[in-house]
Parts: sequence; C-alpha cells; structure tokens
Amino acid sequence: MNATAVNKTEMIVASIREEILRGDKRAGDPLRQDEIAAQFEISKIPVREALFQLKSEGLVTFVQNKGAAVSSLSAKEVDEIYTMRIALESVALERAFPNLTIANLNHAEALIHQINQEKNITEWGRLNWAFHATLYAPANLPRLIEMVETLHTNVARYLIIYLSELNFQEQSQEEHWQILNACRIGNLQEAKRIMEAHLRGASQKLITFFENNIQEKV
Repeated sequence: MNATAVNKTEMIVASIREEILRGDKRAGDPLRQDEIAAQFEISKIPVREALFQLKSEGLVTFVQNKGAAVSSLSAKEVDEIYTMRIALESVALERAFPNLTIANLNHAEALIHQINQEKNITEWGRLNWAFHATLYAPANLPRLIEMVETLHTNVARYLIIYLSELNFQEQSQEEHWQILNACRIGNLQEAKRIMEAHLRGASQKLITFFENNIQEKV
C-alpha cells in the first residue's frame, strides 16, 4: 500500500473511531464500505483496510453475510479486558516507577486538573487514558503500552456513554490523586494497590451496568 493509501486509511480509522467513542455509532450499527467510500470520495480498498484495523482494536466486527458493524461487548468480555488491564498495568507501573521524574508527575497532575475542568465527556475519556499513560511511559515497554491502550479503547466508549450516569468521575478522580500521591512519595506498593483497586472498581461498576441495562447485540 502506498503512502497516499495509508494516509487515507488512517484518516478513516480516526474518523470512525471517534464516532464510536463519541457514541454517534453504537454497537450493532452497520459500517457499509460503499457508503464510507462515497463519504470520503475514495475507493473501497483503504476503507476495507481501515475496518480491519478497527477490528484489531476491538471496535468493529465482521458478521457473515452482513459485512462490518460496530462491535458490542458482554459483561464477560468486560471482565476479561479489565483482568488483562490490571495484570499489564501493574507491570507497566512497576517498571516505570524507578524512572518517573518530577516532570512526569507534574504532567500527570496537570491532566487530573484538565479532567476536572473538561465538560466534553469524550475528551474526558482521552484525558483519563493520558493520565495513566503518562505514569506508564517511563517503563519503556511500547508494545505492552500499546496493548493496554487497545484494551482501554475497547471499554472507553461504554465508560463515556454510560458511566457518566453513575457519578463515576468523582470517585475516579479521587483515586487518580491517590495514585499520583503514592508515586510522589515513592511508595510503589501503595501506588499499585490503588491502581489495581481503581481498575477493579471500574470493572465491577461497568459489569453491573451491563448486566442491568445493556442488551445490545451485533
């Protein structure tokens, strides 16, 4: 694939991903290649590549005889995603800890303040990941961090669309402060404990909400 085609594919990936995370496209919504190609005035080839990339991120699924659609998650899948996140993010934080600088910690604190001030729920999801990624970056484990980001993206749309109704942000922010403060005083075990509880709590709340409210199926 040449550079132009790659750029077109990336443009489509970014556009569709944003629509899914914003809630404009919901689980089960069809993603018709001909319509997307017409929208962007391009051939179907970069569209197909974009949909396969989004499939690798867990945002798109291909249904036999129906084509591509926005994927859905079950409570069981949410549990699995958070189980993986807890394991991987514990490693990331532990490996990053000796390399955390004042600049890293100050940037993480600035992101907490940004989240408090942000009114756009979609942007809150991005900033939430940026906070965690800032603390993990010094681990120098790019593949692991990329995998964690993919897992985060898988559930971010549901956190954005649904968890805002559960007053989750205030508790999440308090836990962000606790993680940051543990990092500042050099207490790795406390930082890991709070981070794991933070993710486990998010998982439990989202699973409960799925079981009680979400019946979407592709």
